[in-house]
Amino acid sequence: EEVLPRAVFSLAPNYPNPFNPATAIEFSLGEAALVRLVVYNSLGQPVRELMDETLEAGNHRIVWDGRDGQGRPLASGTYFCRLRAGGREQIRSMLLLK
Repeated sequence: EEVLPRAVFSLAPNYPNPFNPATAIEFSLGEAALVRLVVYNSLGQPVRELMDETLEAGNHRIVWDGRDGQGRPLASGTYFCRLRAGGREQIRSMLLLK
């Protein structure tokens, strides 16, 4: 009997990167968990919360449009995406080029 590989916790590099105007963020969960996905600027300040909800195990994808929480376009620069779920976290850098 074939056993499918179990999904593991991981945050893939965003694509495209560098990006303008939007980029896809893909991640995997090994088990159902409360997921918090937040984008930070280069000073470590949160600029946009993309997700704060419970998701099932498996692969997930969300698109970020390069805007802050008020819908304003952000400046070119390096941003960081932090995925927190089930007591684990992973961070990736993203480059927004206008």
